[in-house]
Amino acid sequence: MLNQRRIAACAILLVPMVLSSCNRSAIIDDARLRSAEQDSGNWLMYGRTYDDHRFSPLNQVNDQTVGKLGLMWSRELNTTRGLEATPLIEDGVIYTTGSWSIVYAIDAKTGDVRWTYDPKTPRERAYFICCDVVNRGVALYRGKVYVGTLDGRLIALDEHTGMLVWTAATTDPDKPYSITSAPRIAGGLVVIGNAGSEYGVRGYVSAYDAETGKMAWRTYTVPGDPSKGFESKAIEAAAKTWQGNWWNAGGGGTAWEGTAYDPALDLVYFGTGNATAWYRALRGSSVSDNLYTASIVAVHAKNGELAWYFQTTPGDNWDFDATQPLLQADLTIGGRQRKTIMQANKNGFFYVLDRETGEFISGAPFVNGVTWASGLDGKTGRPAETQTAYDGAKAVLVSPDPGGGHNWNPMAFSPATGFVYVPARVGTHFVHAPKPKWQYNPDRDNVGGDEAYDGPLYRQIASAPPPSGDLVAWDPIAQRAAWRVNFGAGTEPGGVLATAGNLVFVGRSDGVLLAYRATDGKELWQAKTGTGIMAPPVTYTVDGAQYISVLAGWGGPDGLRGGYNGKSGFGRIVTFAIGGSATLNPPAYGHNGPPMPAMSLNASPAMVKEGGQLFNAQCAGCHGQNAVAGPLPDLRYASRETHQEFEDIVLGGSHATVGMPSFQKILTPAQVHAIQAYILSRARESAK
Repeated sequence: MLNQRRIAACAILLVPMVLSSCNRSAIIDDARLRSAEQDSGNWLMYGRTYDDHRFSPLNQVNDQTVGKLGLMWSRELNTTRGLEATPLIEDGVIYTTGSWSIVYAIDAKTGDVRWTYDPKTPRERAYFICCDVVNRGVALYRGKVYVGTLDGRLIALDEHTGMLVWTAATTDPDKPYSITSAPRIAGGLVVIGNAGSEYGVRGYVSAYDAETGKMAWRTYTVPGDPSKGFESKAIEAAAKTWQGNWWNAGGGGTAWEGTAYDPALDLVYFGTGNATAWYRALRGSSVSDNLYTASIVAVHAKNGELAWYFQTTPGDNWDFDATQPLLQADLTIGGRQRKTIMQANKNGFFYVLDRETGEFISGAPFVNGVTWASGLDGKTGRPAETQTAYDGAKAVLVSPDPGGGHNWNPMAFSPATGFVYVPARVGTHFVHAPKPKWQYNPDRDNVGGDEAYDGPLYRQIASAPPPSGDLVAWDPIAQRAAWRVNFGAGTEPGGVLATAGNLVFVGRSDGVLLAYRATDGKELWQAKTGTGIMAPPVTYTVDGAQYISVLAGWGGPDGLRGGYNGKSGFGRIVTFAIGGSATLNPPAYGHNGPPMPAMSLNASPAMVKEGGQLFNAQCAGCHGQNAVAGPLPDLRYASRETHQEFEDIVLGGSHATVGMPSFQKILTPAQVHAIQAYILSRARESAK
């Protein structure tokens, strides 16, 4: 029966679009979310169900019919930045997000936009967002759409109109916090974390009343200044695992992704990120664990009190966040059923934990070539660090790299096969070189890496085979791969969907969406989407037909730093169904002809070299390593007019409203001129 308040609202508004949305099933409340497994035609939560299996019981599209899939429609989202969201679908309407935290309500059958909401996040904050201006989606609950924004707000919108209902400031706007994750509904509360460890903040998770936006509780992930007291016994205990004056740089440990909820246990789970700075030698913690960074944490949903924690990388020195998606399953292990929570961690190990107690059950490397640890203790799960992984303030070469063996891209679990399908990154290496005499600086990043390091370890990376991506079917009970598919050098996987049709869907960074047979990994279907895919596909029904939708939009840290490589382009949502016959005509992207230097500067080789070091340290995160850009402007093609305004753009902030902040507090005029000389040098080299 329809809620009377919703009927009244429809009668009063008399808007056709709103009237059509009133002919819907029951409101999304706690009971409906708990029973989402039976609601096969919709996709109501980030992982479809509270266990985050990303498994759909739909089987109209199966290993026999998948070859008949065709494009039904596509919708351009007017961005070249990264798209990472999981679309949610309720009764024929898609709710999703794009870059800059913009929210879209889209007709799931036609692709027509019903409404949009732009939270107008300040574009000049882009510098203090580690990994592109992305957003991973919304939450639906009691007629509202919830979204976290890049500037730290939690916003509730009316589901039918997109009108603002309430907004809550979850972070201090004067500090470099951001939100890129999707909110999580937990018993009438909206739970949200934040990001910013690379810049120097103190991590925490907050819960807000879903109706009013009033904060219910806040749980910090690292201790603050001991002289000001501790918020809880758990934080007081954590302080004993830190050294030095860590609180001056915030401490880090932000929970920027990977929040889950078990309504039966009433526990909220989340992963925490790196400490600030990355390196032990810089934060005075050479032998300390630095709790609760790089940890999987469980708290009681009603009050945020710590239930248990498990630290995957004690005293993390390599940016091995534990923020990857968490997946719950009841598995029979050792002859008895266990309530488990699983994670394919950045550090290269797949973990199975008891989700009631946090007890370590098992762990094993799911990617080859892990060099930072030789294995995990069979009882505690504590890693055995290798001798080559840490050398104080000296540089070390480690695998995986900070992008991890697996990052935020969601994995999926099929109850039919018993496999977890992991989008993995293999063959990655990174030189960790702590910066001598590093000091916390609130006006820039605080990773603590030495931008000037140019030692022999870089030559080892240069001679190594290029990294690639794998889709891994992982048996979590046996802790081994059942099968794996390699995508080839330079190609990474996006998020994953599994279905009862014996299928696994995954997108790739080259813009191809693929379907594999879930049992053995045989490729059965593929389609081009026009730009690299990072986001996970979802599936749902409209008028009895099964659809598959995915956001295609290349970006993130690899996209921004990695150059064009045919992956970048204008982002869109694409939708497929059996018998689809639409044609995709993506707008052209890129440059015509070679880059042409617009002018020249009288610059010495030493000045150009300095400019290159500064560019790769300060500019490459958006404009590409060695000035070969992907989603953002390639400065090798900059016009004479741009070069004439160069100092005003970089120091004066004349382009701040479009996302190019002022670097006045970071760079001197002489350094800006060196960067400009390097860009002009690269333009001349590239034009040859």
